[in-house]
Amino acid sequence: MSRKGKVLVAMSGGIDSTVTALMLNDEGYEVVGITMKTWDYASAGPGKKETGCCNLDSFNDARMAAVQHGFPHFVLDIREEFGDFVIENFVDEYMAGRTPNPCVLCNTHIKWRALLKRADVLDCEYIATGHYGNIRRLDNGRYTVARGVDETKDQSYVLWGLQQDLLNRTLLPLGPYRKTEIRQMALDYGYPELAKKSESYEICFVPDNDYRGFLKRRVDGLEERVAGGNFVDKEGRKGYPFYTIGQRKGLDITFGKPVYVTAIQPDTNTVVLGDEEDLDQHEMVVGKINLMKYDTITPGMESMTKIRYKDKGTLSNLYPEGNTVRVRFYEKAKSIAPGQSAVFYEGDEVIGGGIIQKGY
Repeated sequence: MSRKGKVLVAMSGGIDSTVTALMLNDEGYEVVGITMKTWDYASAGPGKKETGCCNLDSFNDARMAAVQHGFPHFVLDIREEFGDFVIENFVDEYMAGRTPNPCVLCNTHIKWRALLKRADVLDCEYIATGHYGNIRRLDNGRYTVARGVDETKDQSYVLWGLQQDLLNRTLLPLGPYRKTEIRQMALDYGYPELAKKSESYEICFVPDNDYRGFLKRRVDGLEERVAGGNFVDKEGRKGYPFYTIGQRKGLDITFGKPVYVTAIQPDTNTVVLGDEEDLDQHEMVVGKINLMKYDTITPGMESMTKIRYKDKGTLSNLYPEGNTVRVRFYEKAKSIAPGQSAVFYEGDEVIGGGIIQKGY
């Protein structure tokens, strides 16, 4: 038996998850490595390279690290679970004129649940990942995610959907460290190539970043279905699923000044254009709420609210309305995109989050 317990570590083969596993192993945990195959890249189209979690080399890198450090490693095929939920949602959201965040859905509904299920089978008390964040148990008995020390790498935004039964068994060892420190650890462990390995920021099933091409391959006759759409007062060329709120480039239309996508109307296949100030909004409605720090939101609760991953946040008040939360910003927030995540912070701790329904 280990001194600290048995932990199932999600290992992608990248630097963060590999160092996570080796750190926990050194700290006295009984580590079991697991690599999840989420996507069959042959389905994405010809002539593309596999990347990220779907790369055979990454599988081998994860297994090799486990073998060298004396702990077991498994490959878990969750392609069916992943495809049915994450990819179908990704397509459906774009077809509804919204901008999805598949990584949040994958974390919330697929990866963590799949990990916990296998942890139970393997008698692991804990699960661990290489995300940059900190899990805290609060005086009220609840668990929350707090920002990682490295502000440039903090991933608390994409973890808002984790429920209490997941948080109380999750370890995030990288939260107290900066990325430069993790790279040095990889060198110290004897993995110089891993320490230099570039990071992938693409969606795993759209590694070429061409989500429009992905949609065309997934939806039969898509271009024909959305052909003839309109910009406001102008005839469009591509159709509404190929645009996102706040987009300025690639509009294929000129006005002699910068214009931005300010709204998408799927019912009429219309893309609304406007000036940059037209992107400013004072309120939004957020649904599919998951609360962390508290079990309820009191009317008027103050929050620093982030509406996208790289957003610094905007001070706001929260007002619960049935199954939704109305967010009123102290200052205007720019480019509120339905389908994206809104995450509410108190200090560096996550109050909760949800999916943006609409902005005003």
